[in-house]
Amino acid sequence: MHQKKIVHLLYNDKFIKPFIEFVEEHKIIGEHTYIYFGGEPEDRFPYAKNSNVRILDYESSHLTKISSLMKYFYRADKIILHSLIDAYIIRFLYYQPWLLKKCYWIIWGADLYYHIFARKDKVYYRQEKWRKRVIGNMGYIITNVKGDYELAQKWYGVKGEYLHCIKYPDSLYRDYYIKSRETATINIQIGNSADPSNNHLEVLEKLKEYKDEDIKIFIPLSYGNKEYAKEVIVKANEIFGKKFIPLTEFMPFEKYLEFLSDIDIAVFAHKRQQAMGNIITLLWLGKKVYMRSDITTWKLFQDIDVKVFDINDIKIDKLDSPIKKKNRQNIKANFSSDVYIEQLNNIFR
Repeated sequence: MHQKKIVHLLYNDKFIKPFIEFVEEHKIIGEHTYIYFGGEPEDRFPYAKNSNVRILDYESSHLTKISSLMKYFYRADKIILHSLIDAYIIRFLYYQPWLLKKCYWIIWGADLYYHIFARKDKVYYRQEKWRKRVIGNMGYIITNVKGDYELAQKWYGVKGEYLHCIKYPDSLYRDYYIKSRETATINIQIGNSADPSNNHLEVLEKLKEYKDEDIKIFIPLSYGNKEYAKEVIVKANEIFGKKFIPLTEFMPFEKYLEFLSDIDIAVFAHKRQQAMGNIITLLWLGKKVYMRSDITTWKLFQDIDVKVFDINDIKIDKLDSPIKKKNRQNIKANFSSDVYIEQLNNIFR
């Protein structure tokens, strides 16, 4: 059977290498070529080393890199755009709209919500002109949060087909052993990175009333804005003192899983779809998760009958056993490796 030529344009981040390894290990349909085009440098998140991986030189100009891309894009049957963050890619597609019918955009979040959170200057309005044409005429939109697809329709007039798919392996449930904890201390996680979109300061104020309770506050801050991380640390120390533990060193995945298994309550104050890998893992581990009720992720969990809690009504009690059991069953049913493999094969065949 003829295998479609699949070109992946990758903006390097922590979940890209595991994605490539998953596709290759499970022999997902298609003849795949992976092209790194910007993002985090290799010393931050290593590249995959497969023979079908291409790395466009970080020192090259964007124009040089885009000219290198052209041969891949024109030969491809399908072009998988892992985010639409890069303005040069947007402009490249704006001036070659005939490529869009074979483009598949995996929505990351920041690329869609640029419409809301970007500074409204001359650059913004120029970019939005390009983005409206490119996103509006994109052939296919990939996300497992249908609400994000609906926002793309509302904001950009999207006409492309919605493809429901788990985005990356970090959002899969894992049969991880959950060790029992003997202590009565309630461990609370706030956010998943040092990005201001976590709105840590708001959450710290909400938790302030519990500062004299038997709690510990954990905040992952190894990834993101270092200056903002310092601000968060100062504020958390001021309120919670020794009950606050900042996590400033990047953890290997297995160690991070172990950390999540010790959490009782997690609070995510993002104003958009974000931190899905963390949230799904925590729900599978039977943890209580708080988030905003006006974002697309909330609706996703409602649709699959997974109970999450409103950030405007935080209580520091653990999740009830019946809710925990149902959450775990429904997370497993919707976020398993088998489900993901089937979704990817349907997209790439």
